[in-house]
Amino acid sequence: MDSCQPHWSDHALDLIAHRFKLLAEPSRLRLLYALFNGEMTVGELANNTCLNQANVSQQLAMLADGGLIARRKEGCRILYRLADPSVQRLSDLVCRGLQQRGQLLLDALDDTKMMP
Repeated sequence: MDSCQPHWSDHALDLIAHRFKLLAEPSRLRLLYALFNGEMTVGELANNTCLNQANVSQQLAMLADGGLIARRKEGCRILYRLADPSVQRLSDLVCRGLQQRGQLLLDALDDTKMMP
């Protein structure tokens, strides 16, 4: 096997790329972040994210189709929740990585650390 070949099949790479595309849209990230706190309706999500309800509904449909969130009906309300806990773990990892990178950049700009 060529060492340049990926370990995943083309289909697996397509699925992974699709997942990252879902996470690449800031409004969808806002919705996911809001759902880290528990179930919410479209109206509650719109209020919590400052997005209009039409946009929230459109983004929720994409997230649900991608398996990141789930919905359930309670009376006449539809409640949305996180369906894939790896989304929160991935978000935490990315935030920690950004914090570390930011600290490295700050350290590089700190004149006192550059003096011998």
